Amino acid sequence: MISQRFTIPVAALLSVALIPSVIHNYLHLKHEDGLATSAIETRLDEFISAPSTRKEGWGEYTFESYDWFERDYRNNNQLVRLFTGRSYNHKKLYHHPELALSYGKDFRLEGIVNLSWRDRKIPVTVLRENSGTGLVAYALVYEHDFIENPIAHQIGTMLSQLVSPGKPLTLFYASDTQTKQSTPFEQTGAAKVLTAAIAGFFAETPSR
Repeated sequence: MISQRFTIPVAALLSVALIPSVIHNYLHLKHEDGLATSAIETRLDEFISAPSTRKEGWGEYTFESYDWFERDYRNNNQLVRLFTGRSYNHKKLYHHPELALSYGKDFRLEGIVNLSWRDRKIPVTVLRENSGTGLVAYALVYEHDFIENPIAHQIGTMLSQLVSPGKPLTLFYASDTQTKQSTPFEQTGAAKVLTAAIAGFFAETPSR
C-alpha cells in the first residue's frame, strides 16, 4: 500500500501523465495553421503540371497524410515530379521519404543545399542517383520554420508536443530522372519547382 502522505503527490503526477493521453488519444486535438497544399498552383513559373498516377488514398496510407498531392511538372524537355504532403505523424514524412516516393532507385546522399526565398534559406536534402543521372530533393516545414535536422527538431519540441495540440509537418519532395550529376542543384528543374511550390504554399502568409 502507498502511504497516505504520498497520495497527493502521486495523484498529481498521474494527473500530469494523463494530459498527453487526453489531448492526443481521447480528444485528438489538432492545431489548424490555415495552410493547405491546395495553395500550390498547377502551374509553377514555366512548369505546367498534370496529376501523377498515384491511387486515391495512397498518401494517407503511406504517410498518414491528411492533405497531399503528387503532380508531374513539365517544361519543354524537363520533367519534375512534386509530392507535397502534411501529416501529424512527423516520422512518416521525414524518415527516408525516398523509399516510398522513389521506390527501387539507388541513391547516395549529396548533402544539404540552401535555396534562397524571401531573404530566408531553405535547407534542402539532395540525393543523387548512383547511375549518374537523376536526383531527388526535399524540404521540411514545421509551422513556418524550415527544418534541416528533423530528428533533432522532434527531440527539441518533444515536451511541448506532448502537452499541446498536434501540429503538422509538411514535406516538399521533388524528383527528376533526367538531370546529369554535373549540374549544380541550384540550376535544376527540381530546385525551381521546390522553391516555387514553397512560395505558393506561403503565398497568403506574411514574411517572417
